[in-house]
Amino acid sequence: MIDAIQSVGAFSAMKETEGTSLTASSALITPGAGAAVPQSQSFAEVLGNMATDTIRSMKSAEGASLQAVRGEANTREVIDAVMNAEQSLQTALAIRDKVVSAYLEIARMQI
Repeated sequence: MIDAIQSVGAFSAMKETEGTSLTASSALITPGAGAAVPQSQSFAEVLGNMATDTIRSMKSAEGASLQAVRGEANTREVIDAVMNAEQSLQTALAIRDKVVSAYLEIARMQI
């Protein structure tokens, strides 16, 4: 589960974007401290990247499963791919549930 959360990039590290990486610790560094200003991603981009990664891991697991059926892949590779896809899917579902819950909470607020 930890690997899946790190791949999201919103919790502990941002993915590399145009050659610049942003970690949680470097986000706290001020530009005057000699560090270049890293480019940040919008919330929609982070969610889009997460969805793309989830789809990619699902396709990888499907491909590994097909290779196993053909007898071209060993069991360990198939299990690793399927477990990775399962973790990614569970993470995506948990984030979706939190986003829906937050939306419903905002919708209930009185103006």
